[in-house]
Amino acid sequence: MSEEVIAIEGGHKLNGTVTISGAKNATVALIPSIVLSDEPVEIYNVPEISDVDALTVLLEELNCVVERDISVGEIGVDPRNMKNIPLVSDAVDKLRASYYFMGALLGKYKEVTIRMPGGCYLGPRPIDLHLKGFEALGADINYDEETGTYHLKADELIGTEIYLDFASVGATINIMLAAVKAKGRTVIENAAKEPEIIDVANLLTKMGARIRGVGTDTITIDGVEHMHGAYHEIIPDRIEAGTFLIIAAAIGEKMVIQNIIPQHLDALISKLKEMGIKMEKIGDSIVVYGNDGNLKPVEVKTQIYPGFATDLQQPLTTLLTQSNGQSKVSETIYKERFKHCAQLNKMGADIELGEACAYIKGKTPLHGARVMATDLRCGAALVVAGLMAEGKTEITNVYHIDRGYDNIDHKLITLGAHITRYMIDD
Repeated sequence: MSEEVIAIEGGHKLNGTVTISGAKNATVALIPSIVLSDEPVEIYNVPEISDVDALTVLLEELNCVVERDISVGEIGVDPRNMKNIPLVSDAVDKLRASYYFMGALLGKYKEVTIRMPGGCYLGPRPIDLHLKGFEALGADINYDEETGTYHLKADELIGTEIYLDFASVGATINIMLAAVKAKGRTVIENAAKEPEIIDVANLLTKMGARIRGVGTDTITIDGVEHMHGAYHEIIPDRIEAGTFLIIAAAIGEKMVIQNIIPQHLDALISKLKEMGIKMEKIGDSIVVYGNDGNLKPVEVKTQIYPGFATDLQQPLTTLLTQSNGQSKVSETIYKERFKHCAQLNKMGADIELGEACAYIKGKTPLHGARVMATDLRCGAALVVAGLMAEGKTEITNVYHIDRGYDNIDHKLITLGAHITRYMIDD
């Protein structure tokens, strides 16, 4: 068999301006949210990523009419003839965020059947908080182990108080989707505060939902019977922006990352400055002036927002291989999120794993190698490594990268990177 690879000729300094796309983590929740509407909804600044392709397939399986214009980043969904059929196709397996259809369809129809969602494997990621929330609202839940399928049903959903044992982004959004059409008031306590949750709530509010407190740890939702059409523009992707900030710090001379919300990146910016990276904020842009070769080691611990994002620890680990001394990265969200380290070691890194942490010993020169993207952000880490390394790096399993980064090849090429795609025999 043959497979596609991204090949990077490393060592070329990057210059210029890159524009950040709409947020992947918001998009994959916003699109399922549309099924709650009784009228057409249009969303703008939609990134060109394969996760949107998978979500589009699921919407069409539900008999929604989907019109997508990739050239302008627009998607329109008409749910007026939607049918609540079981979601058990292969499209469910392609992304974990397909679980947002649980909350949305349960809210609208009081019943949903869906296969256990797929996505990147980052260790155990149970959806028990989602299910406890649905049960608290009045749903009965059955799981068929043989088929891996959940069936949720409620005579009606009744608002209640729900406390999340962990401030989970997915559970916060999913419960919110079910609660917007429940009877009475739902209060979600210890809710997650990520910007993507605020973006989803903004769309739901435009559609007629009554939601207060988003962005705090207590969200209050008063249920409504009907939801209507709306227009919505997705916020910029803070993880893509952070990845390009790391790239600029690693191999840039002068790079401008534009169409961002700088305060969404405060934790990363603080760490980059601690390492010695010079940068400045100008409106909705950040200018990065590369590094002088004397990067300082740092300690990083991932946290829920506004702490350091788990999705950025893998790309940052690559940059830390060039620090003068030992850095430590501790993972509190997904404790097995270190598969990139073995791949980086193939390229010359010196990384040792501990209990939910990695020790990065620098400074180590990186060299090209054939490596594998084991998950989305591992792929991003390897792109950073390939740009820094001497010689050619070939990255396999590129479908992981395409799930979350909009035209990353093209964006890097316009900055001066040497990148090609081609097929190899595996």
